[in-house]
Amino acid sequence: MLDKIKQFFEAQFRPDRPLENMADNLHLAAAALMIEVATIDDNFDTLELRTLAGLLQQQFDLTEEQIEPLIEMARLEHHNATSLYQFTQLVNSECSALEKYRLITNMWRIAFADREIDKYEEYIIRRVADLIHVSQGDFIRAKREARDS
Repeated sequence: MLDKIKQFFEAQFRPDRPLENMADNLHLAAAALMIEVATIDDNFDTLELRTLAGLLQQQFDLTEEQIEPLIEMARLEHHNATSLYQFTQLVNSECSALEKYRLITNMWRIAFADREIDKYEEYIIRRVADLIHVSQGDFIRAKREARDS
């Protein structure tokens, strides 16, 4: 598994590809934030993992071969992070308002994957929304959109 992760990042994070490198970093930040939602209730089950993989593939137009190492690296980054700041700062500086809204919607989709919204899941989504400057109205709209999908 570690060899796969190493190969993925050697292929993806090359100095001659700076624009894609930023995109890869954004993918990693978004995946880590979604993993925060999936793991905050101490129950990261296969349904949440499948939902996460599907959302990442759809949101960033990634191949199936790119998803597994991205999720593994995001899990490691999430585990080693001392705060959400490193992820939310990148989202703030590089994402449009629409991209931020999509991230919050996808975080809600992860939370709704097991049909139960834990209070900690809602808390972390609200906190990320605040940190990336998503309005209260968009926060609520994203929750409804995710719930109804």
